[in-house]
Amino acid sequence: MLYGRNGVDPYSRFLSVSGCVMLVAGMVLHGVFRTICMVVAIVEIAYSTMRVFSRRIDKRRAENIRYLKLRESFLNSRRLRREQWRQRKDYKFFKCPACKTTLRVPRGKGKIRVVCRRCGNSFQTKT
Repeated sequence: MLYGRNGVDPYSRFLSVSGCVMLVAGMVLHGVFRTICMVVAIVEIAYSTMRVFSRRIDKRRAENIRYLKLRESFLNSRRLRREQWRQRKDYKFFKCPACKTTLRVPRGKGKIRVVCRRCGNSFQTKT
């Protein structure tokens, strides 16, 4: 039945699940919020179904790759924050003023000069 079609990929799965969550939220909420949740849920589920049965595999694959990149960047930022939280007692974290890279410096060293490994910018800061 799905021969020559896109089929289920991570992006269509995400749309289906988020559509179901919006449906449940629409059942719980009242008034304008209920209507908005229901409309968004129907649009998400319809778009997910269209993606599954689409014959434009190249376009659906490009959409899926964009979704996966966005999801990966989100998960990486969460992973970075979790690691910073675990290391907060031993290290202090700074952002490079030039390139915005996160830099890690040992705590308790006083005033030191930090050199960014990415851009070579140096600045003085207190740890």
